[in-house]
Amino acid sequence: MQTKRLVSLGDSFTEGVGDDDPAAPHGVRGWADRTAEQLAGHDPEFRYANLAIRGKLLPQVLAEQLEPALAMAPDLVTLYAGGNDLMRPKVDIDGLMDAYEAAVARIRATGARLVLFTGVDGVEDPLFRTIRGRVAIYNEHVRGIAARHGALLVDLWSMRQLRDRRRWAPDRLHLNALGHTEVAIAVLDVLGVGHALAPTELGPRDVLSPAQRRSQNLRWAQEHALPWIGRRLRGESSGDTLTPKRPTLEPVGSVPLSR
Repeated sequence: MQTKRLVSLGDSFTEGVGDDDPAAPHGVRGWADRTAEQLAGHDPEFRYANLAIRGKLLPQVLAEQLEPALAMAPDLVTLYAGGNDLMRPKVDIDGLMDAYEAAVARIRATGARLVLFTGVDGVEDPLFRTIRGRVAIYNEHVRGIAARHGALLVDLWSMRQLRDRRRWAPDRLHLNALGHTEVAIAVLDVLGVGHALAPTELGPRDVLSPAQRRSQNLRWAQEHALPWIGRRLRGESSGDTLTPKRPTLEPVGSVPLSR
């Protein structure tokens, strides 16, 4: 089935945070943009909107993005939300996923194809490892919802290449260009669309000394962890002042397919 109108919903994962590109809206590119570029190469009439905004919780994504997305009458929707909720001290996962399933049902009722995502397995990272159990519960909900509603599923949990921290940005929370490319490949493969993307093979990892590891951790805490904690204490989000980077369906533009 050829896609004419893609709308992507979500948070920083779908906005593209970590995949820096000064030429892109918000200065980030991401897997959704990379996917859209490939889809556009198959059809000059293809249009793409991306409503995702960093820092959004699942209820905010649904409240702020679902209706505008449906109003565009897309024939393909991608939806990921919930990662920020899982990082909160307390979270009602079952309650969140009831609202998530209701949104999935609404999207599928329009006849649009829908791509959903599990969370990544963060076993290699000390921060993500602490919420690994929550992510596993979330993932089981997503898998069941996808099966019940005939949605496509990108199982990030099973993508072992994403455990390699060299595919993550310095903030340790977001994928970098290598990681976003891996996700774009997975999405296109699930859609059954031919593409020009290829993963980057990484060699053996460098073995850090304890002193190097401490230095890296200190730098990360100063540059990323402390500002993040400060925003949480003030009740702020990194996306509070942002609007969607692609709020309406527009042509993707002339971007090389293999970039």
